Amino acid sequence: MNASMDTTVIMGLTIVLVPIVGVLMALTPYLMKKSECFTVTIPESAANDPYLKGLKRRYLAIMLVFSAALTAVGFALIALSIPSGVLAIVVVGTLGICVVGYALMLHYRKKVSTYKAKQGWRAEAQEAVAVVGERDVPRAISLKWSLLYVPVLLVTLGVGIAGYASMPDVIPMQVGFDGEVSRWVDKSPFIVFMPVLIQLFMIACLVFSHWNILRSKRLSDPNAPATSALAYGMFARAQSIFLLAMGLAICIAIILMPLSFIGLVSLMQGAVVIMVVCLFIVVGGIAISVVYGQGGARLFARMGASEEILADDDAHWKFGIFYFNRDDPSLFLPARFGVGWTFNYARPAIWAIMVGGLVLTVAFVVVIMSFG
Repeated sequence: MNASMDTTVIMGLTIVLVPIVGVLMALTPYLMKKSECFTVTIPESAANDPYLKGLKRRYLAIMLVFSAALTAVGFALIALSIPSGVLAIVVVGTLGICVVGYALMLHYRKKVSTYKAKQGWRAEAQEAVAVVGERDVPRAISLKWSLLYVPVLLVTLGVGIAGYASMPDVIPMQVGFDGEVSRWVDKSPFIVFMPVLIQLFMIACLVFSHWNILRSKRLSDPNAPATSALAYGMFARAQSIFLLAMGLAICIAIILMPLSFIGLVSLMQGAVVIMVVCLFIVVGGIAISVVYGQGGARLFARMGASEEILADDDAHWKFGIFYFNRDDPSLFLPARFGVGWTFNYARPAIWAIMVGGLVLTVAFVVVIMSFG
């Protein structure tokens, strides 16, 4: 594969991120529980209400059209061979999709809230439920599985040490869409450890996410506690397995870094491989989301449904996505809009975790960029 072909391929792979993010955002309302519509609690029997279904269809159509327009612009820029424009579309486009999606969610959330009040949908009592016999309920895999990262780290370190003598005095570190190297560093022992350091930072983030899943509040439906617990457990298990597989795939791909330092592969070839891995990860994430739904919502919908609102915590969800409940001891819980988990921002420990994570991230970036 020549440099020109490499450039075209990686630009194409990069721009594909835009429609993928757009499709995931467009499908989000359909991945949530039947008892929620644009982060507002409704009776599950109202999931087929024509008015609410119409709001979801409008959201879907707007997001798909917006994403398609950005994608078309991106491919036009590829045809015109404008790499900087492609990068701008990817960055601004994906951010724009998220911002527009969130703004639309708030818009339709207000409409659903008004409609809910007119229909008189409210919880007569706040009911909660505990699942007896939790040992029989599926759950996320153990953190011990994270030990699989160790051999990958050792291989990366071994490749760097074994190939250090073969590395040139000046090593290319960054390449643009045009295939031209834009950043070089002098050969030093740090070059051997840098890929491992990147892997360690990523592993720390992934293991923390895995721990979040294990420690998360397990939501269940008072009308069907066993069924909802089973659906959520299967969802958490699938997400934890996918998280581990994703981490291993990315860490293995990072081994290409020391191989590029040695000259066995080019930076552009390594970038193509990493981009392909990332695309498979994103597509895999969407597939899991569609199969399971948020918190196992789609599984639960196929197992059974309830009719009344037995628990309504809309007041604790600020702007639809920020959970703030001083009476809830949980630090983590399934998100209200989107697939995954979020924080209970009323807990001081969460703010300590967020500040610590920010400090760690800034320190990591400073260390990496200082060797340039």
